[in-house]
Amino acid sequence: MKTRSKSNKMPAGETDYITYAYAGAITAGGLIGFFTKGSVPSLAAGLSCGALLALGGFQMSSDPKNVGLTLAVAGALAGVMGFRTFKTGKFMPAGLVAAMRYIDYLYIALLLMVLRLLHRMYNKSQ
Repeated sequence: MKTRSKSNKMPAGETDYITYAYAGAITAGGLIGFFTKGSVPSLAAGLSCGALLALGGFQMSSDPKNVGLTLAVAGALAGVMGFRTFKTGKFMPAGLVAAMRYIDYLYIALLLMVLRLLHRMYNKSQ
């Protein structure tokens, strides 16, 4: 008779290229804002949010269920940039950042659903 292991440990994930790409885009946006308009707040926000998103991508690559930092930074960016888009009526750059963030939210939700399904299938096979 085979005994089943009830392990809750998820397998290590693959590199989270989507969050890394988003971190790069946010960082590049901050640099562009600084070099074209001389905006120090754009530079500070772009570099800090980009670094936090890169760290979140690293965490998600190590453990796909570890999405807390990525979602927190993403939520803050989506809220601030969505408000700026609504306030100014201009899509660029705030609307683009907000739209990219919502796409990443969908990606994270799908990733978590697939991981949960694979985890269940793995536990049933043992």
